[in-house]
Amino acid sequence: MNVINEAGILAISTRLHRLSEQLRKDGAMIYKAFGIDFELKWFPVIFTIYKKETASVVEIANEIGYTHPSTITLLKELEKLKILESKKDISDERKRLFLLTAKGIELVEKMKPVWELVAIVLSEIADNENNLLKAIDEAEEKIANQSFYQRAMQVKNSK
Repeated sequence: MNVINEAGILAISTRLHRLSEQLRKDGAMIYKAFGIDFELKWFPVIFTIYKKETASVVEIANEIGYTHPSTITLLKELEKLKILESKKDISDERKRLFLLTAKGIELVEKMKPVWELVAIVLSEIADNENNLLKAIDEAEEKIANQSFYQRAMQVKNSK
């Protein structure tokens, strides 16, 4: 066991980051093994639009939990690659709605078998007595109700 693992709960952020980086690295290799030219940073946007069919910048940002500027950066990149296109919302011409292009739909169709494979493998990795996804859901819900910082200040001030 290394020092970070021995640190227990103090190193949770480091360990989650380490796990995330390993999953990202392996995920990129999996897409490449299937002959799919894909960057993992695109996944939340593409998957959201695939599921919703069309969505505005604000809707996408809210769904994926990214800032508005970060979401716009990804959307511009995907538009430039002709994976996404935008159109004006007929009910509000100031708002743009994003949708998959024919190239984007083709990409999603290629990715679906990868998503099935990844879901199976990640279920094996994450599903045990402590169920990783359940723990993440619970932690995210608690932090949404009161941030880590707010909780720390509350404990500090109660002493």
